[in-house]
Amino acid sequence: MTQPMSPHADRLTVRDVDLEVVRRGSGRAIVFLHGFHTLDPGARFLELLSRRASVLAPSHPGFGASARPDGFETVYDLVHLYCEFLDGLPDHKVTLIGASFGGWLAAEIAASCPHRLDRLVLVDALGIKLGDRETPDILDVFNTHPDTVRRLSWHDPQRSAPNFDTPSDEALTRHARNLEALCLYGWEPYMYNPRLKRWLGRIEVPTLVLWGESDGVVEPAYGRAYASLIPGARFALIDGAGHHPEFERPDALADCIFEFLSC
Repeated sequence: MTQPMSPHADRLTVRDVDLEVVRRGSGRAIVFLHGFHTLDPGARFLELLSRRASVLAPSHPGFGASARPDGFETVYDLVHLYCEFLDGLPDHKVTLIGASFGGWLAAEIAASCPHRLDRLVLVDALGIKLGDRETPDILDVFNTHPDTVRRLSWHDPQRSAPNFDTPSDEALTRHARNLEALCLYGWEPYMYNPRLKRWLGRIEVPTLVLWGESDGVVEPAYGRAYASLIPGARFALIDGAGHHPEFERPDALADCIFEFLSC
């Protein structure tokens, strides 16, 4: 019997890229791709997943403590890196979960290299353009007042939003790296690939699209439209959550995921 992995941040090299990777649990293989914020090894959401699965949660290059090589600066680079990452795993197939920016990556991966996936879960995913050029589909988190971003990102900002008034130097550095990398990968065009919408129809694995009911970064209507572009995809709302259900409603999110995986 496989022994459960204790929560810790490990290192893994894919090609020449040194990645920080959280490993937890045992059982069926789940890979989680984070959004704007990396997850702590002890995060409640990862702990819940690890009760019934073997979880790998890498920090994207440039995020957290993962290295970003010179010239590695596009979503294209990330997608190819993660296809290589999946091909190097011992598991024949994995469940891929992506949240926010990580949901964009997960959708791209599922359309590009679906042979390594058995299920796909997208949580408040970015990555597509629905409106015309004058209609913003995705809140510009860099050019919007921080108080507005905070209000639109969380169902209950007072309870759930991170507090950066008295963080450690390590936490501040990590947060700054995350924002810098997010800006690098998603600035132009802003948080979407103009070609992805066309290719979502290539996704053949069973797919669940989950959305925070109070998400003001990408509203639920965007999520419903996203799901409609993926053949057979299901869509469901997470009550009491904004753009980050993995932080705000981890129990509800994990329950939805495992109900889907048990079907």
